[in-house]
Amino acid sequence: TFALGKALGEKASPGQIYTLDGDLGTGKTVFTQGVAAGLGITEAISSPTFTIIQEYDTGRLPLYHFDVYRIGDIEEIGYDDYFFGEGICLIEWADLIREILPEHVIRITIEKDLEKGFDYRKITIGE
Repeated sequence: TFALGKALGEKASPGQIYTLDGDLGTGKTVFTQGVAAGLGITEAISSPTFTIIQEYDTGRLPLYHFDVYRIGDIEEIGYDDYFFGEGICLIEWADLIREILPEHVIRITIEKDLEKGFDYRKITIGE
């Protein structure tokens, strides 16, 4: 999960938006830590569960990590500044705000692959 996230971060371009779907405990934060590493961000990455957004601007591109699970009104965070800025956005639970997402986002789904073992994940990337 970390390695794939890192590869994605290394290739990321300004303005890209990634939705990150998966049940609790599937590795969304570990994937995000990989993306941050790929961008050259060295600070600790944590889930923005209660803050809604974490901003990291020490890498080659800014990283905006959203967790919209608990958000009441997306308008309150000024999402336009993030969605149409020079950084990349990683949005957990994006189905909850699907109506405001731009048309072209990259959807990432992380699932546990219990047939292979407890620590295996199936990651699907698409549009």
